[in-house]
Amino acid sequence: MKYSWNVASEVMRLSPPSQGFFREAMTDFTYNGFSIQKGCKIFWNAYATHRDHRFFPEPQKFDPSRFEGSGPAPYAYVPFGGGPRICPGKDFARLEILVFMHHLVRRFSWEKLIPDEKIVNIPMANPEKGLPIRLFPHEA
Repeated sequence: MKYSWNVASEVMRLSPPSQGFFREAMTDFTYNGFSIQKGCKIFWNAYATHRDHRFFPEPQKFDPSRFEGSGPAPYAYVPFGGGPRICPGKDFARLEILVFMHHLVRRFSWEKLIPDEKIVNIPMANPEKGLPIRLFPHEA
């Protein structure tokens, strides 16, 4: 299921399950010409990080092969956070995602009911009409 997980990882790179995380500055520092004082709340944006061309060439392209071998650089891809605050449900989520994908692909074909549905950001990317689909059981 390695390739299936690469596909799921690429989906989460393009549409992270969490938009980012708040952290508190532990010291005063300067970033990109901005002075950040100790104690300030900082929001790190996963969406922007996952589209950084330094870590992901052609960041808008869907390419599951990005996760082959050693994969992306540390902390360049963090759909479940990272370090000591990484999501404790990460492994369970992985198992759930893979089992769901397996059953969806093996048991069904599908078609979009609104072929050219637009994507809206509110704040996460969502299909404008909810992406209705029709499932068809595979013939045995």
